[in-house]
Amino acid sequence: MSVESTSSTDAATTGTRLAGRTAIVTGAGQGVGEGIALRLAAEGANVVVAARRAETGEPVAEAIRARGGSGVCIETDVSSRESVQACVAHTFERFGGLQIMVHNAFHGGIPHKLEDADLDRHWNAMSRTGVWAVLHTGQAALPHLRAANGRGRFIILTSPSGVEGSANIPLYSPVKAAERAIAKSLAREWGPTGVTVNCIGPVAASPALVAAFERTPTLQGAIEARTPLGRVGDPESDIGSVALFLASDDSAFVTGQTIICDGGSFLGL
Repeated sequence: MSVESTSSTDAATTGTRLAGRTAIVTGAGQGVGEGIALRLAAEGANVVVAARRAETGEPVAEAIRARGGSGVCIETDVSSRESVQACVAHTFERFGGLQIMVHNAFHGGIPHKLEDADLDRHWNAMSRTGVWAVLHTGQAALPHLRAANGRGRFIILTSPSGVEGSANIPLYSPVKAAERAIAKSLAREWGPTGVTVNCIGPVAASPALVAAFERTPTLQGAIEARTPLGRVGDPESDIGSVALFLASDDSAFVTGQTIICDGGSFLGL
């Protein structure tokens, strides 16, 4: 199923807003993570595509290089503290610094009812790649972000469900809400060091959402009908541009916030 987009990002267009900076984007082998990686690279960042499998991550790194950018793939399991630490160490060795850490990777979001929930499949899998992975990426990146002279950025991909809840995936919502709570706490803790911490709650045409549309043919129309802008977001031009804002100097006075980027479907903040 194709999802219509009004993306206006020109793949051949490059900027310099992030020139000289390095970003790690976890889960960048597809979907929202891929879109963010491409968008940051288009503005001059060295981008590390931190993907669990090289077969998904390397094509994104190749696409960045094909556009004239700087991209490498590092196999990374965000549920493993050691794997995340190795990714950060390799990044620093390769580029000499790390100014932007974007945690997007996530495994879960499988529809379920609470009475049918399997704790390992539904809760543990989501917690390991959500809450625990936020701690792993934050701890590993902090020394480098702190050394970035006021340009350190930690960006966490959460979900509107972490704000308003969900009847279809009830265990997903508290995991995403916990990510927001950690972001607020870290914003307070790290603020004096000049590091900002923010979240993005996206609704975009990721493989998971497209699969959901295929399982439930009426879902896309229902989402578009309740969305004032009348469409599903584009990972690169819509979500990637918000990540670019949070990664750049433009957001230097923004921290502890969640930007819901869903075309106006949720208006409760």
